[in-house]
Amino acid sequence: MEISDKLLCLFSAEVEENEDRFVVEVPRREIETGAVDPGDTYRVALIAGEGGSTTDAEGTPEETPSDEPQPPVEPGEIRYVEIEDLGKQGDGIARVERGYVIIVPGGEVGERVKIEVSEVKSNFAVGEILD
Repeated sequence: MEISDKLLCLFSAEVEENEDRFVVEVPRREIETGAVDPGDTYRVALIAGEGGSTTDAEGTPEETPSDEPQPPVEPGEIRYVEIEDLGKQGDGIARVERGYVIIVPGGEVGERVKIEVSEVKSNFAVGEILD
């Protein structure tokens, strides 16, 4: 499956019934990290889930392990990235595999920089400029 470079965020969610419509909730972290802004319109792609919840012999729900993708970077990793945008606080924003965001304080749009990944979260990382 090919994933667009324009991917802003990736998360797993259940489709929930709400009166006469169905809803997919966006996790709060996507709003707080600036990947998604409330009130804006986005294109949404749904990918068939594997796993989900199952039941044991007594019919009690039990959760299966998450198949969510892991971040494509690790703390201490050295990378060359291109700053594509500026975040709300003025930090550089770079995107790597699957649209995963790396926040680069001091980065300028269009600049290609060597960074060391200092912090990794499920939906973004922070990288410090080395050169």
